[in-house]
Amino acid sequence: MENFSSKLLQAAVEEFSKLPGIGRKTSLRLVLHLLRQEKEDVSFFANAIERLRKEVVYCKTCHNISDKEICDICSSPRRDKSLICVVEDLRDVIAIENTGQYHGLYHVLGGIISPMDGIGPDDLQIESLIKRINNSSVQEIILALSTTMEGDTTNFYIYRKLEDKKIKISAIARGIAIGDELEYADEVTLGRSIMNRTPYQLNIPNPR
Repeated sequence: MENFSSKLLQAAVEEFSKLPGIGRKTSLRLVLHLLRQEKEDVSFFANAIERLRKEVVYCKTCHNISDKEICDICSSPRRDKSLICVVEDLRDVIAIENTGQYHGLYHVLGGIISPMDGIGPDDLQIESLIKRINNSSVQEIILALSTTMEGDTTNFYIYRKLEDKKIKISAIARGIAIGDELEYADEVTLGRSIMNRTPYQLNIPNPR
């Protein structure tokens, strides 16, 4: 444990070190950086974090993080409302949007099925996806979850829930390496994986 000359400094370092991937040395470096900034700049920084926690909401349609009840993507008249891309979280939405290749809508599950972590289908936004499909003119669902065992399990669960409905169910092409997460894929590879998506039936893993 470091010997801090200030309890205020110590408290700030301890708070920063609670962030994922931030050790105490990095935390101290960040706090010292803030101390070197103008007080007004630090106030802007603190205000942005406070407003984020107090004012951010989840889109009532797709469950993406938003500033409004209906996010800009869902409310945009330029988006193709016949397409819904199913993703794990906001990071995947950002990754796909950065490709500039996809112009449909999204549905954010808020995670993937992972029994080891105690996450089951009822913990995700799967039922709301089904209701959304029932109440709209969606023609295709694109399953764009990470190519991990948990991602494949979630894809298959959603497929079984939707297979009796008259919509196309596809999955991103396996340009994304097995075990990779979308946020780490380069934009060109991810863009091609979306554009070259295939019917999900061709992606169903063999029983083990």
